[in-house]
Amino acid sequence: MTYKNQFKETLSLALPVVITQIGFVMMGVVDSVMVGRIGDAPLAASSISVGFFFIITVVGLGIVMAMTPLVAIAVGSADRDKCSIVFQQGIWVSFFTGVILNLVTFFGAELIPYMDQPPEVAQLAVSYTQIISLSTIPMLVFTAYKQFIEGLSFTRPAMVVAILANFINVFCNWIFIYGNLGVEPMGLDGAGIATLGSRIFMLISLAIFVHKSSEFKRYKLKVFPFRGLNEIGKEILRIGVPSGFQYFFEVGCFATAAFMVGWIGKDELASHQIALNVSSITYLACLGLSTAGTIRVGNALGAGDMLGVKKAGSVALFMGASFMIIAGLSFIVFNELIPKLYTSDAEVVLFAPKLLLIAAFFQIFDGTQAIALGNLRGITDVKIPTVITFIAYWVIGLPSAYLLGFPLGLGTEGVWYGLSISLIASSLMLNTRFFLKVKQMSLKS
Repeated sequence: MTYKNQFKETLSLALPVVITQIGFVMMGVVDSVMVGRIGDAPLAASSISVGFFFIITVVGLGIVMAMTPLVAIAVGSADRDKCSIVFQQGIWVSFFTGVILNLVTFFGAELIPYMDQPPEVAQLAVSYTQIISLSTIPMLVFTAYKQFIEGLSFTRPAMVVAILANFINVFCNWIFIYGNLGVEPMGLDGAGIATLGSRIFMLISLAIFVHKSSEFKRYKLKVFPFRGLNEIGKEILRIGVPSGFQYFFEVGCFATAAFMVGWIGKDELASHQIALNVSSITYLACLGLSTAGTIRVGNALGAGDMLGVKKAGSVALFMGASFMIIAGLSFIVFNELIPKLYTSDAEVVLFAPKLLLIAAFFQIFDGTQAIALGNLRGITDVKIPTVITFIAYWVIGLPSAYLLGFPLGLGTEGVWYGLSISLIASSLMLNTRFFLKVKQMSLKS
């Protein structure tokens, strides 16, 4: 397949996934915008809560995402039976993972007041975190359905569900945050209830579609009876657990950075949340491209086409880099306008643009490291990339953020410079790993 055809195929797969990923993060952005209208403390608390929630549940998301390369490889080798087994095993892996992480998040939220945050912020964060922890199971099981059909190159259904869920989230926020239609105003907790309801809707909608659609009848998809994990289930965990920790190290780094910024002050933390929300939109768009890369790389690997593996990975990388350059330029052009969409607080509106300029610089590295992880997952290479992400974020990034932010006195901007260093290191090492690994595999084939 030519590079031109690879580009078309990747774009066709990626665009719906990108919209889906943006739909996910837009729920958080909308929550922040609507919560920001009731005060800076709830906005800061949402930053702490979302960081705490995802630093735990992202491990589960990584585990479930292992379904996609396994399905893509099975499709490349025309093995329908394996696709069916991956589906059932993946659903149950996601459910049990969700139960465990739900409990960890719910009870772990009680630790937030001991993390040296402003008392008002910490109190709001505990309650909000415990509410959204209940959405862990529906979120992970929905993701299992999503990853399975994306592995089959059906990327549009989850996109439609994500778009509808955003409308439901806005409506529920309007009811529960501000108190409408006879409901008492619940503030930040109301946003948590809206998030829970939206994620339950997403699971039910996609599950009904998958089980009713004629497109998937040939795979004879069944959730029951479940007779325990088999070799395929263990393979999901073999690929998924390291993948989960890859995301854990990255999200954990950014969440820890949020706590560092919280030591500085409430306005700085609110500014951090705004800049992080905006940069999350572009990052998740690249996760969509990363998923497309995983599918295309996995299909080529299943077909035994190593040149196709290299082409698929290169095209996904080029598209991600191009998108992030445009995103970075938009941050520069609109850096003063964006914060005003979140809050009218003068201090926050004045400081947030500085962080957006730093985010504009690291966009290309953030995007290309995400693409590299997807490409590597497509060839089921996960162990060394996990070590790389640990080094990039926890050995290089966080110490740099602390050193620049506090001993060297650069404050919140210093913390963000440290985050930039971690993303640069991650991108360079992971992309080098992918192309070296493909070269080695080509020589062996």
